[in-house]
Amino acid sequence: MKQSHNNVRSLKGMLSFLLLLFLTGCWSSNEIEEKALSVGLALDEGKESKIEKELKEQGGGYNQTEKITMTYQFVNPQGTGSESKGGGSQQKPYLNITETGDSIHQMSREFSLRSSLPMFSPHLKVIVISEDLVRKYSLEQLLDQFLRDNEVRPSCLVFISSGRANETMESKESGEIPAFRLIGISDNEDRTTRILPPMSLAKLEGKMQSGSSFLLQNVISTNGEVKFSGAAVITGKTKKLLGFLNEEELDGLTWITGKGKGGLVKNFDKETNQPIIYEVKSMKSKITPRIKGNNISFDVKIESEGRLSENWVVSGETSEKKFLKSAEKAAEEEVKQSVNNVIEKMQKDYQVDVAGFGNRLRIEHPKVWEKVKKDWDQTFSEVPIEYNVKLTIMDYGASSFKK
Repeated sequence: MKQSHNNVRSLKGMLSFLLLLFLTGCWSSNEIEEKALSVGLALDEGKESKIEKELKEQGGGYNQTEKITMTYQFVNPQGTGSESKGGGSQQKPYLNITETGDSIHQMSREFSLRSSLPMFSPHLKVIVISEDLVRKYSLEQLLDQFLRDNEVRPSCLVFISSGRANETMESKESGEIPAFRLIGISDNEDRTTRILPPMSLAKLEGKMQSGSSFLLQNVISTNGEVKFSGAAVITGKTKKLLGFLNEEELDGLTWITGKGKGGLVKNFDKETNQPIIYEVKSMKSKITPRIKGNNISFDVKIESEGRLSENWVVSGETSEKKFLKSAEKAAEEEVKQSVNNVIEKMQKDYQVDVAGFGNRLRIEHPKVWEKVKKDWDQTFSEVPIEYNVKLTIMDYGASSFKK
């Protein structure tokens, strides 16, 4: 028995020694202050900056064609939290560096010739691509290096800019990092039906491989300010930009997909022309494909529950029940109009399916889908679509009913 106890003690001692070997610390670690931490990236049509031109004049050029201008945004540790005596920030909390060339990877390495800190991209949050660039080159070409490089995380979000993408990487707000601002706005999807679900690199790669057309959130910018404004339509065949849905059209598409987490429906009272606001608390949509011989059609059933969040109408002698029913119908008509507008845009103007009708057909009628999937966008443009909208006002807030 004593021998057994001694063996146990010996075994414990050996295990303790082995554990100590694995607790020696990270001997190969690098301090974060010793790296250039990139958090944002903008891709534009090639246009050399003033600094690039001056460096080239002094022999700092290399063999390349000016296809793309890439702007990396780095966190500036000296700018975070530092304030001048006047209360303003001495330095911006971010630093933008631009490089022009024809290879994403080579341009990234060129930064090593201009900075003492090695670029560190695992925390890259956003990639913004300009409208002009994605009309000229496919997303597969533009994002190929990022999808191959395992340093950039697949959770990085991708946006399109209808102006210069590098302008979305600027801010006049003290202490604000523009790349983080875009992430923050994207998180507001529970407040409006005009923000798409975030599109990460991982999701985007799946979209491109599927061959289906899809949407990317559009960002506009001016004077250091940005706004999410509609969506970019990317064709499944070419992976290039076809055009845009405006904010109201994106609103209608969200109702079709039923993926909205919140938002408002504004309509105007017919008699007084005063606004009435319906706040979305929940929404759902069901797209049902109908097959009759060789003919395909779709039914869309949209349902939502919400509240009367704002009312400028003085109802007079109208009963509460009657007024709420009238407000429901008015909100339903507004949603129907948005849905109709975006269906027309998809079928008549762009002739692409970016709402998922083809996906529902694939799931429910796979044999039919196999016959039409090759030219689905063209087929979709001629498919009849019927839709029904039902909105229910559950309450009108803490205020009593207006009379």
